[in-house]
Amino acid sequence: MTRGYPKTDEAPRRRVDARTERWREHRVQVRIEFVDAAFRALDQVGPDVSMGDIAKEAGAAKPKLYRHFEDKTDLYNAIVDRLRDMLWERVLTSVNLTDDSIAELVHTAAAEYVAVVSAHPNVFRFMLHSHFSQQAKETERALVAARQSARRAAEFFAGLLPTESIDVTGIELVNYSIFGAVASATDWWLGANQREVSAMPVERFVDYLAESISALAQAHARFNGVKIDPSKPLRDAFCSASP
Repeated sequence: MTRGYPKTDEAPRRRVDARTERWREHRVQVRIEFVDAAFRALDQVGPDVSMGDIAKEAGAAKPKLYRHFEDKTDLYNAIVDRLRDMLWERVLTSVNLTDDSIAELVHTAAAEYVAVVSAHPNVFRFMLHSHFSQQAKETERALVAARQSARRAAEFFAGLLPTESIDVTGIELVNYSIFGAVASATDWWLGANQREVSAMPVERFVDYLAESISALAQAHARFNGVKIDPSKPLRDAFCSASP
């Protein structure tokens, strides 16, 4: 009986593959740590933070930062992605998508968003006006992230609604419109609060965003012949508008 011995090149290949995987995991972890440092540096230094400021906050030399990010735009993209994921997690862990009314969902989402803005105002200023992205040839990453989030939210909410005739593209459009309105309002709020501390209190800004989001959603629904009852949960809130 002949024993089946592995080919002589299989063990080296496995070692190479293992080293490659360890390096990949290490690179992912280092990028995460640099993004953490970027948030801290932005909080401390402000939206005009430099790559050197971020490297210093991470306790690393600037060449190491560039080994893990292609350029400033790559780091900017990672910061925007982190912010997007942070917002999604906070909102989704703060609401009950089954039982909360639409009005409650909208207000809670607005409140969680403003809480993150208040905690990291310079990160939002950086996202909206960063010199890191000015050299990019492609569309601003903030807009790309908004577009991706709009699609993700559209597919997510379409899956929660009781009818299969939901126009995902239409929901994506209204979500994108909402993101644009919220970003513009946030830009004003952060700028106004730099000039005048009490330009608009947090609670009032939350209410303003919630009203704006609701108004855009209602306008989109009317345009498509749908009526939304904000006092009901998602599963019961939509019906055809009367002719």
